[in-house]
Amino acid sequence: MEQPALTISGYSLDYLTPRGVHHALVDIDLAIARGEVLGLVGESGSGKTSLAWSIMRYLPGNARENGGRILLGRDDLRAMAPAAIEEIRGRRIGMVFQDPSTSLNPTLSLGIQLAEVLERHRGLTRRQAWREGEQMLARVGLKDPPGMMRRYPHEASGGEKQRVVIAQAFACQPECILFDEPTTALDVITARQILELFAELQAETGVASLYISHDLALVSRVADRVAVLHHGNMVEQGQVAGVFGAPREAYTRRLVAAVPRPDRRLVAELGPAEAAAAPLVAARGVSVEYGRPSAIARLFGRDRAPVVGNRAVSLDVRPGEIVGVVGESGSGKSTLARALTGLNPFSGEIVFDGRPVRGIADMDGAYRRDVQIIFQHPDSSLNPRQRIGEILARPLRLHDRLPGAAEAARIGELLEQVRLPATYAGRYPHQLSGGEKQRVAIARAFATAPRLVICDEITSALDVSVQAAVIELLLDLRRRHGTAYLFITHDLNLVRQIAHRIAVMYRGDLVEVLDAQAFSAGPTHPYTRSLVAAVPVPVG
Repeated sequence: MEQPALTISGYSLDYLTPRGVHHALVDIDLAIARGEVLGLVGESGSGKTSLAWSIMRYLPGNARENGGRILLGRDDLRAMAPAAIEEIRGRRIGMVFQDPSTSLNPTLSLGIQLAEVLERHRGLTRRQAWREGEQMLARVGLKDPPGMMRRYPHEASGGEKQRVVIAQAFACQPECILFDEPTTALDVITARQILELFAELQAETGVASLYISHDLALVSRVADRVAVLHHGNMVEQGQVAGVFGAPREAYTRRLVAAVPRPDRRLVAELGPAEAAAAPLVAARGVSVEYGRPSAIARLFGRDRAPVVGNRAVSLDVRPGEIVGVVGESGSGKSTLARALTGLNPFSGEIVFDGRPVRGIADMDGAYRRDVQIIFQHPDSSLNPRQRIGEILARPLRLHDRLPGAAEAARIGELLEQVRLPATYAGRYPHQLSGGEKQRVAIARAFATAPRLVICDEITSALDVSVQAAVIELLLDLRRRHGTAYLFITHDLNLVRQIAHRIAVMYRGDLVEVLDAQAFSAGPTHPYTRSLVAAVPVPVG
């Protein structure tokens, strides 16, 4: 039999922490043949990324390997000196990370970064590498490769940057590539384009791929086989259809059950009286523009046209209603959210509970109390220098001014409301998991008993089981408080489970608003149909 491109046998890995030894990987066995895609799934903390770093030989100082072998072809990577590993990385084994913004150097042009790989590992001259880089960018579907080579990372979209990273990974025709959540930060249409590109390059090169993801539906689309990790243990391996269609292990069954399914509605439809109620909030012709030239720029003739974020958007949300907002990156979803919360200047009008709001100056304390937002990344929205109790105390001090004992009791209630122990008030954000941090962000939003909560991609970075728990929490809070949600997401399977109506945005315009049943029956706008066609079919 042909030697697998990658073989891992009996491999174990520990991390030495102040709290003791953490067993990250325990007796792992897997093999990937040339031309095969192995999907690796499991919850956050299951060991998926630790396994990828072990293969790349890029472990932190507190890591301890406890036996086992990692073979690239017939070469044992664990037995190689660091200098030999540096020669192998990029040439024989590559990696594509979740966020291309963090894997590209912001101070170097995209062309220099791509050419550097070709010069180092294929021995090309700078001129040869530059020409080859342009050809690689054309191969990964980027328009104007010469122009893209001259751009810096901040001048490219998320999808364009991910294509550049993929071009880097395939540039030296490696034997194996590791993909660590490569489409998590992308909208469904861009993600589908990236996956189609991956499939084409995979077929052309015959590279072996380890595809790490928490999106089971996506893995079922791209992988030949799948392996399931749980607390560092490999609990199940096999063909995708067998593992997802008839899982043997209880943990795999729980993962499959947590995958959003549009046909499994989680909310009751609004009653006739609720559906006929006056809107709680209504955007009326709301427009947002970025890059307005200053008076000095206009004086010197540098009056460039502004970028349109929203173009005369009109949308309403009734009391207690969940309205989903979908669309690809750059469609204006988050721009609308920021306008509604006063984070973006806007023209037009917002009517809240019958009161007109024509600008940020009209958003008084009562408005800011009633309208709250939860952001996508709790790591960037929670102050790392403050304890959880201090974070939750901030809105209470702004709006309620409770005495010390009452404030502490309220913080404990907020934590218990989002199913966290009251003792978490003494912890810092870095001491919590991703799902726990998002629960703290939810608790902060509900500290003022808001009537409208805007959820901006709040589950996109969470694995399926944690996502399911967060959605269950949001729906429970809605039942208890009657809260309305504006739920922004690129997960159409999820939004069809929980939304009463779904609004579709495209390049700043609101192109269609449908109730959930009509959306599932068949949208009418061509763009909406293209969104639905790009969604992976749920597994199980």
